[in-house]
Amino acid sequence: AHVKQLQSHEAFSIKNPNKVRSLIGAFCSANPAQFHQPDGEGYRFLADSVLRLNELNPQIAARLLAPLIQWRRFDSSRQAQMKAQLERILAAEHLSKNVYEIAAKGLAA
Repeated sequence: AHVKQLQSHEAFSIKNPNKVRSLIGAFCSANPAQFHQPDGEGYRFLADSVLRLNELNPQIAARLLAPLIQWRRFDSSRQAQMKAQLERILAAEHLSKNVYEIAAKGLAA
């Protein structure tokens, strides 16, 4: 909830790759306790962010997928939730080649 709130802060811009990496990327990669909550909200947040960034900056969107493609490292409940978000991303219309490649390889591997 706090990270979502920070996205509306005047200092944050979804169009600035450094801001995206420092807020969204840091939350998903450096805050495992909150990102891997049992309800899967962190995974939904990341998938929503990737889909939003897909049209603005596909390279950054693809890089943000790193935490989701590591789904094999987790228990079966979290694996299912992470895979579901990857499938949701792959089902999106107008998906960039960058995001598609990372999501598809991460899901298949």
